[in-house]
Amino acid sequence: MAAEPKPEILAAFQAAKGFMPVGEGLALYAAAAEAAALGLPLLEVGTYCGRSTILLADAARAAGVTALTVDHHRGSEEQQPGWEYHDPTVVDPEVGRMDTLPTFRRTLHAAGLEEHVVALVGRSPQVAAVWGGRLGLVFIDGGHTDEHAGGDYEGWAPHVADGGLLVIHDVFPDPAHGGQAPYRVYLRALESGAFTEISVTDSLRVLRRTGTGI
Repeated sequence: MAAEPKPEILAAFQAAKGFMPVGEGLALYAAAAEAAALGLPLLEVGTYCGRSTILLADAARAAGVTALTVDHHRGSEEQQPGWEYHDPTVVDPEVGRMDTLPTFRRTLHAAGLEEHVVALVGRSPQVAAVWGGRLGLVFIDGGHTDEHAGGDYEGWAPHVADGGLLVIHDVFPDPAHGGQAPYRVYLRALESGAFTEISVTDSLRVLRRTGTGI
């Protein structure tokens, strides 16, 4: 039976600012709990305000490992002013740019999970370039252009340990349902020979590292 978050963790997830539906969140939590058993850190690319981080952090806490989350906290393309997912409440009035870091910190504080998370504030390719360790799970949910999604995959997928999990969000095979960059990353992962798909929940794909093709 797949692991499920406690009611208070699920409530914190639902209360947090963000976009992930509950069903996908439950699938992410189950993947994180499984991967955490490897005894390695769990890493998320694309923090935003910490909604999904809550789930990774709780799974990490239960297993005695650390959750890592990477984001520059200036918002992705679709979150900028004039775009569909822009939220003016997370704009820093002093500099006039988005800054989701304070909201993220409040999210973790409210959930009681601050000490189980390391926030890596920077651009994903730069952080990946200096990261040297293995990871039990990599969750790709950052920028949704080919440049950014592809860069996240190239930077972080090689760090997934043997038997670890690669989780990709917003995978839409039909262009009518959403952008195609995460879908193309998903196809690259399968075609690499390094990953085998183990579950599908709406737009969330979970793949296990079973080879060395990357």
